[in-house]
Amino acid sequence: MKVPTMAELAAEGRSPEILFWVGCAGSFDSRAQKVTIAFCKILNAVGMDYAILGNEESCTGDPARRAGNEFIFQMSALQNIEVLNGYEIKKIVTACPHCFNTIKNEYPALGGNYEVIHHTQLLQELIDQGRIKMKEGGAFEGKKITYHDSCYLGRINGVYEAPRKVLEALDNELVEMKRCRTKGLCCGAGGAQMFKEDEPGDKRINIERVEEALDTKAEIIAANCPFCITMMQDGVKGKDKQEDVMVYDLAELIVNNNGL
Repeated sequence: MKVPTMAELAAEGRSPEILFWVGCAGSFDSRAQKVTIAFCKILNAVGMDYAILGNEESCTGDPARRAGNEFIFQMSALQNIEVLNGYEIKKIVTACPHCFNTIKNEYPALGGNYEVIHHTQLLQELIDQGRIKMKEGGAFEGKKITYHDSCYLGRINGVYEAPRKVLEALDNELVEMKRCRTKGLCCGAGGAQMFKEDEPGDKRINIERVEEALDTKAEIIAANCPFCITMMQDGVKGKDKQEDVMVYDLAELIVNNNGL
């Protein structure tokens, strides 16, 4: 798959319409890499003019700040802002709500001002514009899908409709969990919890969340965040339901539906 880098385009004197910020999970985590590939397949299929930073991209610093290491956060952020401003980046899309929130809401204070959108918002735009056409009778027609609102996209940034509109276009039955939208329950990985040991308690949060998803009788749990996908998959395995219930990112659902 040909994915152009900013350095390659800059050498040709070109700049892309949009920068795809891949993020640490999308770059290094084997499960999240599948989401990155699926999203790039969609961007290539619609002829989107985009590029990635490649080796010039480093962690946004989100986990460091959430864990209380402000120094590491600012070091990471300033390094990224220098690179982004050097390429005169205006618009950024990312498949990670943590990267989305940090670059959109926290980088401006350090001199990084960009238009930042989440990949579910871009997917909704492309569907509305007719650039993504859903195949009739696709792989998910008539299937029950439940959608997990990630904290950083949902409650923190108020993005609820875009992902649901993408799911509606798949011609499936969307069944909501008991706690959804503004009352959505965290998967348990946010706030740098992804990288630390469990605290004492009776039940893991991801098990609690997966139980709510299983109560809907859905065959697919849709998510929009690499952390959420990991936690939900682990929860499904913990309930021994991995043969019956699949966990997918929205980009993967579109790719599988359209056979890209």
